[in-house]
Amino acid sequence: MSNSIESHLAEDRVFKPAKSFSAKARISSMAQYKKLWKESVDKPKKFWAREAKELAWRKPWKKVLDWKAPDAKWFTGGKLNVTESCVDRHAAGPRRNKAAIIFEGEPGDRQVITYGQLQREVCRFANVLVAKGVKPKDRVLVYMPMIPEAAIAMLACARIGAVHSVVFGGFSSESIVDRLEDSGATHIVTADGGWRRGKIVPLKDNVDEALKKYQGIRSVVVFKRTGQEVAMTDGRDSWWHDETAKVPAKHEAKAFDSEHPLFILYTSGSTGKPKGILHTSGGYLTGAYTTCKYVFDMRDDDVYWCTADVGWITGHTYIVYGPLAMGVTQVMYEGAPNHPDFGRFWQMIEEYGVSIFYTAPTAIRAFIKAGDQFPEKHDLSSLRLLGSVGEPINPEAWMWYHDKIGGGRCPIVDTWWQTETGAIMITPLPGCTPTKPGTATLPFFGIDAAILDEEGHECKPNEGGRLVIRKPWPSMTRTIYGDKARFKKTYWSDYKGMYTAGDGARRDKQGNFWIVGRLDDVLNVSGHRLGTAEVESALVAHAAVAESAVVGRPDDLKGQAVVAFVTLKEGVEGTPALQKELRDHVGKVIGAIAKPDEIHFAPALPKTRSGKIMRRLLKELVATGNVTGNTTTLEDFTVIDNLRKSIEASRKTG
Repeated sequence: MSNSIESHLAEDRVFKPAKSFSAKARISSMAQYKKLWKESVDKPKKFWAREAKELAWRKPWKKVLDWKAPDAKWFTGGKLNVTESCVDRHAAGPRRNKAAIIFEGEPGDRQVITYGQLQREVCRFANVLVAKGVKPKDRVLVYMPMIPEAAIAMLACARIGAVHSVVFGGFSSESIVDRLEDSGATHIVTADGGWRRGKIVPLKDNVDEALKKYQGIRSVVVFKRTGQEVAMTDGRDSWWHDETAKVPAKHEAKAFDSEHPLFILYTSGSTGKPKGILHTSGGYLTGAYTTCKYVFDMRDDDVYWCTADVGWITGHTYIVYGPLAMGVTQVMYEGAPNHPDFGRFWQMIEEYGVSIFYTAPTAIRAFIKAGDQFPEKHDLSSLRLLGSVGEPINPEAWMWYHDKIGGGRCPIVDTWWQTETGAIMITPLPGCTPTKPGTATLPFFGIDAAILDEEGHECKPNEGGRLVIRKPWPSMTRTIYGDKARFKKTYWSDYKGMYTAGDGARRDKQGNFWIVGRLDDVLNVSGHRLGTAEVESALVAHAAVAESAVVGRPDDLKGQAVVAFVTLKEGVEGTPALQKELRDHVGKVIGAIAKPDEIHFAPALPKTRSGKIMRRLLKELVATGNVTGNTTTLEDFTVIDNLRKSIEASRKTG
């Protein structure tokens, strides 16, 4: 195929599940997996109806699937309240006094919330939202630290039919403005601050800054977490503890249509404007629940810990909705993995007896760099299953995870999925799938995944192509909020009736999927997807900058480092002080995670004759120091040579 994606990764190590694990697992053999997968793809309505029936429905559906690409409706006519599956049914039964959330704050404070208590807190906050005038389908922006109240706020929105839009607590006020304007949110739930590496993240201050530019907010409810002084605007702002003290701990949940909107979550796009991914209720919850059941093989006595933030899709599906629908006990941690040192996670696993641990490759690489002495100090024998999420895991990090953390006995589920897919799509099943370091292995039930060339033909083994999903699945995104045309163009225009993931991939001879990277210009930094266009526009917004191009450089720790090439305005001198100023500027506009690791001042950028910046050449240059790719469309050949010299000089001086 033209522009085929090359892969030079050869991996022959194979790890079969331990017989002792398989004996107890829900899916215990490849024969069982293949039989169930075939049924799920050939007879998806039968398969998904059986799974969805395990949730709490108020009214049964009339039709499992109504599908006319790209528009899906799942369980049409069915009615439910998502929180009844996640909270009420457990609070009404033998799990009432079981721990739902074991919370540890970064400073060391601890809290255990049972399912009975969780129900009361969700009901209280649902009553607060109603008292504030929040109605079904109203958008509520949630900008919180990683504390139980973040999950409570999300569940309270779901309970009253409001649509939550969670913004990652590491994002800046500018990012809040973008999401407020796009969603048309009318209410905000935030905190005075959150703890991160011993410092306070000023969440309320960031909200106040954002609200200087956005006038549509009627109320801001503030949870007191860090206790520092914050400004409170009369008539708009109020304290969580004051509001919850005024309302009862009971709330009668209404049933909503299966296709009622549940949340909007923004993900970076290569065009610069964040995409508001809209997920609905019945299908999304079915996907979250079913993947928790089979991928993590969750049991009633498990202590599960997903280290993601609720600001990302992983936090939505695998902290809030999936595990709670399963009735599992989970650990929630507020702060950084290296505070006060890199032993924090391992200490917590030992302390709480964590049995299922789900984290990102970027964290694993940081732990490797920190040294084996940290995990070796702690008893990790409670672990029975490990998971990986956020980006492809490199084989050596996989091996370290397997040996040092899992003690060689824990299966690793290396999961591929996206904000748009809502739930895990390609993954090992821990009781049956032979795993190889670096591959997400095989499609989950109901997922008809394939790799196609540009003409739409299926690629041969080890031939790179575009990853697509050929049939609908319950947790799929329904649209980009307010932009149906962009939704169709972005995900459904490459091949008729098929979802294009935007990732390049290959399959080996055993059928395992290997994800080889993004097809667009989205950066994957520490498991976070950031649009290059967003970083570029932030740089160009600085008074000194005329033009910029941003690319990712492979980085052992973060997956990708952010490298920026900047052309300055006439008369402006490129100095180390300006580099620092530009980094800080990007941090202010987008958030610290987007700060460029390298900034190179360039008199000119490599462009085609039509004026398009050739980012693939820049990517190759920062990764290898040379350009060997096709340069026939390059307008000025001297640009690359000048940039190469600039990079070499800059890296020598540090």
